[in-house]
Amino acid sequence: MIVKKVTVECEFGGRTLSLSSGELAKQASGAVMVQYGDTSVFVAAQTGPSRPGIDFFPLTVDYRERLAAAGKFAGGYLKREGRPTTREILTCRLTDRPIRPLFPKGFRDEVQIMSNVMSCDGENFPDILSINGASAALRISGMPFKGPIAAVRLGMINDELILMPTVSQMEESTLDLIVAGSEKSILMIEGFANQLPEKEMGDAIMHAHQFIKQLCKLQEDLAKELGIGKPEIPEAPENPFTDKLAGALSKVKAAKGITKKQERGEAMSALKAELLEQYFPGDAEETSDGLTKAQFKDAFYGLEAKAVRELILSGTRLDGRAPADLRSVKCEVGTLPRVHGSAVFTRGETQSLATITLGSTRDQQRSDGLFGEFSERFMLHYYFPSFSVGECRPIRGPGRREIGHGCLAERSVASVIPADDKFPYTIRVISDILESNGSSSMASVCSATLGLMDAGVPILQPVAGISIGIVDEGDKWTLLTDIMGDEDHFGDMDFKVAGTGRGVTGIQLDLKNEGISEEIIRATLDQALKARKELLREMLSCIRRPRASVSDSAPKLVQTSINPEKIGLLIGPGGKTIRAIQEESGATIDIAEDGTVTISAVNGAAADAALARIEALTEEIQPGRIYSGKVTSIKDFGAFIEIAPGKDGLCHISELSDGFVKNVNDVCNVGDILEVKVIAVDDQNRVKLSRKAVLAEQGGTDGDGEDDTDD
Repeated sequence: MIVKKVTVECEFGGRTLSLSSGELAKQASGAVMVQYGDTSVFVAAQTGPSRPGIDFFPLTVDYRERLAAAGKFAGGYLKREGRPTTREILTCRLTDRPIRPLFPKGFRDEVQIMSNVMSCDGENFPDILSINGASAALRISGMPFKGPIAAVRLGMINDELILMPTVSQMEESTLDLIVAGSEKSILMIEGFANQLPEKEMGDAIMHAHQFIKQLCKLQEDLAKELGIGKPEIPEAPENPFTDKLAGALSKVKAAKGITKKQERGEAMSALKAELLEQYFPGDAEETSDGLTKAQFKDAFYGLEAKAVRELILSGTRLDGRAPADLRSVKCEVGTLPRVHGSAVFTRGETQSLATITLGSTRDQQRSDGLFGEFSERFMLHYYFPSFSVGECRPIRGPGRREIGHGCLAERSVASVIPADDKFPYTIRVISDILESNGSSSMASVCSATLGLMDAGVPILQPVAGISIGIVDEGDKWTLLTDIMGDEDHFGDMDFKVAGTGRGVTGIQLDLKNEGISEEIIRATLDQALKARKELLREMLSCIRRPRASVSDSAPKLVQTSINPEKIGLLIGPGGKTIRAIQEESGATIDIAEDGTVTISAVNGAAADAALARIEALTEEIQPGRIYSGKVTSIKDFGAFIEIAPGKDGLCHISELSDGFVKNVNDVCNVGDILEVKVIAVDDQNRVKLSRKAVLAEQGGTDGDGEDDTDD
């Protein structure tokens, strides 16, 4: 047990990053407090005995952002945090992905990582600290972890890379790139950019790696100060069934060579059942020499992996394609009636149906968190039903995988969504995966693009996405474009790249091995670019450009800007004015603090009627302009005429006619409509009107007036 507090620190990105251990949570296997600026994340790593019969590595990562860390109360009736937010779930995944490959094969002990944000200064992101803290806690825990690993974030402002950008800097940044790795190689990438060219993306990734090395050294310094050496990495025990099943390799290769997923699965199930009957006749639990079914299943899985990898390295993919070939692609748009936009994208045996919904500003997703309240006007939600892979399972809420895939697709498309002043709609995309055999998240990117164009959303550029896999045996490796499920499952990499013809908008790397080199990263980006261009050609042959207008079933949105000082005038006392406009026109009106007014209606006529009322109410009265107004009251000295809603002016008795007027009622009565000209607006905003000026311009006379000369 650690009995002393140790702190190591370094200057990093212009601030101090420190790792502390030895004082808190001394019963945990490993615990570290990571601090950067005034943002602190406490990470504990705990191990426990494996569960009997388990055949996978039970690693669990939990990350929570307590609002108290920013001096805030949770909203709602219960003043405590509830289920994890989307941001928390994404950070759990970010922390898990670079750590999982670095545990030895066959390790089955329970491992739990818990990260809690303890303080947040509002400027430094805590998600990166969770990844570094998890690695540091594992490094000092004594577990067989092949780390350390580290992670950094890069931004880009004015084409200059920024290490560990602050929250305010990220508002200007055209890049949000998180890279994790060891001293030798890259292990995980998660990045989003504004159409960044492949070479520049590759340069940014390798630029991040030099800082990763610095943080890996800092973790080793912490372990050294605590007197903790390198853990022993046990070798996986030899499975006695491995040799017994070696003779079935050719049969496995033949079954794996079947091109259709379901037929391939049925052939493998039949072969597995045949071998089980051979070694466990009559459904026996053990063989005559004491071997178990669990050992058989583990060895059979290894045999599958060996067969798939050998086939690929020999140049034979499971469906007969060349390594850089795409599967067949089919695109359809306008597949659903009544919805605002829809598309089906099919690539091989992966199929995504996208549905587009357009709404007003009231439909935006509003959330609260450590960094304050924020609204989202573009959302992409991903659904992965069990029937898409021919399975049955209970229907629950979206899991971590669905949330992660949806956010990857959403942020890959977000950079081409038009600004709200160009297209004021709130946009929701639903991607329903109807069939899956590899990279459904990138299929969602493609279907979303097609659906948005079908809905009349003027996206800046079409976006497509593809996944590249690899089989890497050290001295020999093969990249695979558009990987299928088995190639992902038995391969070493799932490298997703989304973008336009101009550059990358989204990138995500997951590995099963201990890292990849710069050579592989750059080769993958190049191969993904070729595939993406081919996909874009197929997509644009279906729909060349966004439709000229939104669907007839979509709400009609109109925007205008008013002087913020006139917001109160538009709302009226107790909301009376705005309610009246909405009731009379049938439109819905939303007002932003900056004076932006958004009008939403079921048809264009209602929107135009509401807009006309708002413009008339809020426009500035312009001297020299002629208005048609209603007489609201009559005085001895003239008439008050309403020339705009809530705005009237005085037409003096001398300005009512081109002749002498003895009595105002000789010219007009309350309720009459008169054309008058604004002749002045004084410094107190009082309006002076003239009917005489209008008559003069029109070249007529007023018969109601009396001549002031004698007979």
